[in-house]
Amino acid sequence: MTSILAISAGLSQPSSTRLLTDRLAAAADVGTGADVVELRDYAHDITDHLLTGFADARLQRVLDRLDAADGLILVTPTFSASYSGLFKSFLDVVDPESMEGKPVLLGATGGTERHSLMLEHALRPLAAYLRARPVPTAVYAAASDWGNDADLDRRIARAAGELAAAAQGRPAPARTKEGSFDEPVPFEQLLNGTTQH
Repeated sequence: MTSILAISAGLSQPSSTRLLTDRLAAAADVGTGADVVELRDYAHDITDHLLTGFADARLQRVLDRLDAADGLILVTPTFSASYSGLFKSFLDVVDPESMEGKPVLLGATGGTERHSLMLEHALRPLAAYLRARPVPTAVYAAASDWGNDADLDRRIARAAGELAAAAQGRPAPARTKEGSFDEPVPFEQLLNGTTQH
């Protein structure tokens, strides 16, 4: 039986990071229901672990669930063009062997689209350092994506499909042709109304 564990590092309630995590988890459902952990609830436990070197019973249960999961969804808010401190602190207490070879879907939220590349320059290298296997599609949700979800839905479905396939050890679903290049607007039509010089 395949299991997916989703980790949300959102700090506020309600949280757009938790909302994105829930949507990714629902889309990646492999029949067992994805389990969601909100790191906000474990902030003190994580800090105690960093100070003492030992996980308390509550945090150890989360670490055990992460170790047993077939795939992970990791979602963080974007702070200063990178992941949050809580997110990084949690990964600092995770046993690197728990992450090794594990399929991971990466997600992030932020106020503006301008920070979307943090997925590639901050989050993906961190996953690679931990020897996890990030799926090709990562999902960034800016404030403008909420309530205007057509493209966000498509990105979530694609990334979740890749994670579900990787966690179940099967090839990723075939992509369907989509997008604005299927039926391009003729060049003459684009130039209509312009004058030649």
